[in-house]
Amino acid sequence: MRQIILDTETTGLEWSEGHNIIEIGCVEMQRRKLTGNHYHQYTKPVHEIDKEAMDVHGITHEFLSDKPSFKEIADEFLEYIRGAELIIHNATFDIGFLDAELGRNGYDVRIADICTITDSLRLARHKHPGQKNNLDALCKRYGIDNSHRELHGALLDSEILADVYLALTGGQTSLLLSDGDGDQSQEGDEVAIKRMGAESLGLAVLAATGDEMVEHEAFLDRLDKSAGGECVWRKPVAVLDS
Repeated sequence: MRQIILDTETTGLEWSEGHNIIEIGCVEMQRRKLTGNHYHQYTKPVHEIDKEAMDVHGITHEFLSDKPSFKEIADEFLEYIRGAELIIHNATFDIGFLDAELGRNGYDVRIADICTITDSLRLARHKHPGQKNNLDALCKRYGIDNSHRELHGALLDSEILADVYLALTGGQTSLLLSDGDGDQSQEGDEVAIKRMGAESLGLAVLAATGDEMVEHEAFLDRLDKSAGGECVWRKPVAVLDS
């Protein structure tokens, strides 16, 4: 499936208070590889930018004064994301803002109507319960360089989140085997594992002979003696399990 890693910057924390989106950044990924097809747009808000928000992203009203409104870019944005799986860190925040902007501008469609949504924050919390799981913490945990991230930016954060998502959902992917029909498995595809019963292999079961059992017991006696009576092979199973 086509995946799009998405991030937004806003004028404040609450869309319900009339705050707006001022930046959208997206990067596209196919088969766990970035394609280079990205979407990046600044938008001119109606609401004032809170000082706290400006401290986070550094975007000013002056910078946005000649940028298009959300309504002017909405159709192009919706076509870009349509049918994709969106990967968003703390998706509730971004989806809430996007749906609010669509509603304010007369659109009946909502993001979940045209995309599936994966919240990477929920994935991180499931994998690392009780730990910090913001983007900076995850970069540090997975050794991802985010040293150039002095301020938040939607496109930069999307690129960083793509690396985090791959690390979060990754593991060994380069040694996948062919399914035997000449169709080479690709990175990111699920691989079905077929388990084979031992009986199907037709292996012969060879029992030890009496002489071999005598030699085995003699070896264990020597081993137990050298171990000061602590040879694990002489201990009952219940003791080993305790």
